[in-house]
This record gives sequence, C-alpha cells and structure tokens, in this order.
Amino acid sequence: MTKPRIGLIGTGPWAERTQAPALAAHPGAVLSGVWGRRPEAAAAIASAHGVTAYDDVDALIEASDAVAFALPPDVQAPLAARAAAAGRHLLLDKPVATTVAGAREVVAAAEASGVASVVFCTLRFAADTAPWIAEQTAADGWLTGRAHWLGSLFGRGSASPYAASPWRCDKGGLWDVGPHVLSVLLPVLGDVTELTALRGPADTVHLAFRHASGASSTATVGLSAPPEAAGASIDLYGARGRVTMPAWSDAVGSFRAAVDALLESARTGDPHTCDVRLGLRITEILAQAEQRLGEARPDGDGG
Repeated sequence: MTKPRIGLIGTGPWAERTQAPALAAHPGAVLSGVWGRRPEAAAAIASAHGVTAYDDVDALIEASDAVAFALPPDVQAPLAARAAAAGRHLLLDKPVATTVAGAREVVAAAEASGVASVVFCTLRFAADTAPWIAEQTAADGWLTGRAHWLGSLFGRGSASPYAASPWRCDKGGLWDVGPHVLSVLLPVLGDVTELTALRGPADTVHLAFRHASGASSTATVGLSAPPEAAGASIDLYGARGRVTMPAWSDAVGSFRAAVDALLESARTGDPHTCDVRLGLRITEILAQAEQRLGEARPDGDGG
C-alpha cells in the first residue's frame, strides 16, 4: 500500500530538530516536502532529508495527504484552514491560534471537509506521560490539581533559539506552556467552567480553575525564571492520594507518536481526543485568562 504523504510547513528550530527528523524516519509515512517563509531554510531542511523544497505552499499541500505545521500560531491558523479546505489532514502545533476567531476558522474548515486532526501537545504523546494521563483520566475522585511550569527561555544567560521567537516574546508563557498544562488538566478534571488569573514577575501568570467535575486546579506558568528555578511538574490530589506526573523526554519520538495518532484517526474516521476541537477549547480558555489579566491592570490597559 502507498504510504501517506505528509508535507512540512515551517522551517524554524522546531521543524529542523523535531518534526522533519520524525517525519523523514517514520515507517508509516513519507515526508513529501518542505515549505517555509524563508526559502533558504526550506531548502536546507529538504536537502538534509532528500525531499523537495517547495516555493509555493499550495503546491506542497497539493502534493500531500496531510500537512504538519511548525509555524507561529497566527500564521499556522489560516494556512491550516486552507489545507483542511483542500482535504488534507492536519498535524498542528500548539497553540492552534492565539485568537478564538483564528482557531474557530480551523475547526470549521476541518469539520466541513471531514479531515482528521491532531494537535501536538507533547505530554499527550510522550511515552512516559501519555499512559499516565490516560490512567488518571480513567480514575475518579479527583479533588484538585496543581501545575507548575517555569521555563528559563527568557531567563539569565539563555541561549535557546526559541528565545528569538517574536510570538513567544509577545504572548509569553501563558500561550507557550499553558497549552501543555491544559492538555493534561482538561481530560483528567473536566472542562474549565470558571477561571481567575493574576500576573506575576515578568511573563509569569498564576491561574486558578474550576472544572466541570467539581474539582479545582491551579497553574503557574512562565518563561522568564532563572535557570536554577526552572522546572515543570503536575500533581493531582484525590481519593488515590497525591499522584505526580512522570518526567518526559524525546521530542522526536513524541512527535512520531502524534503522527501515528493522526494516521489512525484518518484511517478509522474516529476523532482523536487531542484534535483541533480541543485546540480551540484551549485557545478559548487562554484568551479568557488574557482578558482577565487585562481587566486587572491598574491603569486599565488591556494590552
């Protein structure tokens, strides 16, 4: 049988280090080519994996059965809607968009064409954390949860290539690591029915949620911690006591698992639990949190 062709849209560090290697080595799919806003970067990634660098995004979409995205969220959203309208399955990066309207556009296009979609929230696909999340989702009796995700991307001495990302500089940890936290809390504790948000130092944000299950949770997210203070953890508390999410690694392997999930959803027609609809819900929650933060500014500036 012919293997599904997956095109890669995007040429940044994430595409180069994670998505392109995972797609090129995937046993069940073929990397059909690369397109990016920087032609020289697209050519370099394509050459490294022996595929075509496209100078027209629609030509890459046409040559593919599915499209993987490694783009800033608000560049990703309209291109994803375009690919879905052309009947291509979607492997999206998180967040799907940083506006609710943008995320809804992708959902509408995917639903209208009936394509499969997966949003690459790493914890939902990493070998160490995915089974843990599934186990906790199946359990009852949760009282509360606590997430703590402080990165040092903008911290002292950071040499990360992601620190130069304009959208991360603009939107901060709320939008960059907030989706990871919500991708765990929502399936385990239920949808968010009420939230509060408080600014901390730099881009740090403190969140409190009430969930549909009756449970509550808190989350602290940011990208500006000193290296000594950086770290990520999620703890759940309930009838089973305190349960701590295991550590995780292997971004390439995790992305390969996300490709597996997309191919399975496309084959069976069954929606994946971490699809574009969840991506939309995460966007809605983060947008609401951002609004709360704007309302709380002493000068009344909602920016």
